[in-house]
Formats: sequence, C-alpha cells, structure tokens
Amino acid sequence: MALAGKIEKKSWKFHTFESLTVTLRALFPLITKMKRLFLVLSSVLLGVVSLSAQKTSEIGIFLGGSFYLGDLNPNGFFKFTQPAYGLIYRYNINNRFSFRGNVLIGEVTAYDNQSSSAYQQQRNLNFKSPIDEVSGQFEFNFFEYEIGNPKYNFSPYIFGGFGLFRMNPEGKIGDQWVDLQPLHTEGQGTQYNPNAPYHLIQPCIPFGIGIKTNFSPSICLSIEWGLRKTFTGYIDDVNGVYPNAAQLAEQAGPNASLALQMSNRSNIPSAALTGTQRGNGKDDWYSFAGIMLSFHPKHIVNECFSYF
Repeated sequence: MALAGKIEKKSWKFHTFESLTVTLRALFPLITKMKRLFLVLSSVLLGVVSLSAQKTSEIGIFLGGSFYLGDLNPNGFFKFTQPAYGLIYRYNINNRFSFRGNVLIGEVTAYDNQSSSAYQQQRNLNFKSPIDEVSGQFEFNFFEYEIGNPKYNFSPYIFGGFGLFRMNPEGKIGDQWVDLQPLHTEGQGTQYNPNAPYHLIQPCIPFGIGIKTNFSPSICLSIEWGLRKTFTGYIDDVNGVYPNAAQLAEQAGPNASLALQMSNRSNIPSAALTGTQRGNGKDDWYSFAGIMLSFHPKHIVNECFSYF
C-alpha cells in the first residue's frame, strides 16, 4: 500500500509538471508577441519623447519676387516678376517636420502687347494686381535639420498647405490704372452672362521646394520656390467670352464708356466679338520665390545676454 501511494504521488507530480509544460508551450507564442509589442510601444514612446524635446520656433522675413501664369502670361515662368516680401513663423515639430505660417505681399502683372502671340497682341489687354497671402504650410526635410546644430545644418525640403489671398486686378488706360472688377468687363450679372462678379478674396493651395542651411549658429537661411494653385481665372480679369456691348453699357450706367474700353482693347468692333473667346476658361496660378532668414528667438536672446 505504501509503495502504491508513493507511485500515485509521483504520477500526480509528473502529470502536473507535464500539464504545466504544455500550458507554457501554448502560451510561449503569446508571450513572445507581447514582448515584441512591448518593445514596439517602448520605441514609439521614446520616439515621441525625443521628438517633443526637439520642438522649437523660428520667426523671420521673406524677400523675393512674384509672378503669375494665366491668359496674359500662359507659360512664362518668372516673366513679369515683381518684388515681394513677407513675414514667416516656423514651428519645428522635429528634425524632419515643420509647420509654417506666412504673410506674403506681392504683385503680379502682364501685358498682351509684350507677347509673341499674334492673338494676344490683337487682344491688347493688360493688368496688374496685388497678391496678399495668408497661408499655413507643412514642411518635410529630406535630411534631419536643426537650427544652430552643426551636425544637422543642411536639408532640401518640400512644402504644401492651404491659404487665402486677396487680389484686385487693375487695367491701364493712358497713364491711369482703374479697378476692373466693378466694371464687369465680361458682362457678369447681365442677361448674356448671369454669373456673379468674381470675389476678390480667394483660396489657394501653396506647394513647392526649397533648401535650408545654417547661416549662423542662430539664423536659418532658406531658398525656396513655390507655386499657388488657385480656383479663379480672374486674377487678370480675363477668363470667359466677350460680352454683349449693349447689355454691358446698360449695366455699367455712368461707367459705360470705361467698361466698354476695358472690356475690348482690340481694334475689332465689340459687336463682332460678342460671344467669342476672351480668355481660356482655366484657373490662374501665381508664384512666390525668394530667400527667407529666420532665427530662433531663444538663441538671439542668449547671444545678446552673452555680451553683458
């Protein structure tokens, strides 16, 4: 009996050990997966902490030029470029990503009579318009970059975002520039063209490329070129067809003579042009290109105090 009892105890212990081994073997893949998950989560957490530690801000200025692409300048990149300037604020999320806010002021202009196109020379329109833009953009650095850090002191980058801009096209007659939108030069609002007059504040999608480098321990120098996709064809006041002259004159009232002159600057009678193409019907584009100098305020303050 005593021998049988010992055998039963050993058998129970063996089965218990075997069951535990089977259970552990079944749990081993799950434990391995949990270990991997823990390592991944730890890495992500450390990355987030590391990235948050790199957040910095910059303020700066933009100096450069602006031009437009549209009916009076279909494909002349940098043609009729005008001076532009502005202020920027850059928030560096980490060494790769930044958010930037812009306030940019420029002007665009073009003249049909300076085109090589016979059609444009015959049309003989001209315009200029301010371009005042407020936009927000995200930047992506191809290399790690940090202002003031000699290890990460250069990177090409791309950017894209969303913005609003104000325009106000004017046409030149004699020595005077006159506002074109109030004249409804394509008969907006008449029976012939029931479309409402275009708005002077419009959305845009800015995007482009650039390079940035440390100009000094506390100053970043950026050189960039950006295009703006717009949703209007009237930056130049030209987009549709020539209006019915009688209806345009009736709508313009006391400004009838001026409206007719600014609508048709060619030597072809307006009656013969009614309903013919004045513009290409496509949306206009504009561009800002130039340099930016931005600095980290904390670095500047520290340098100033170092002199005392």
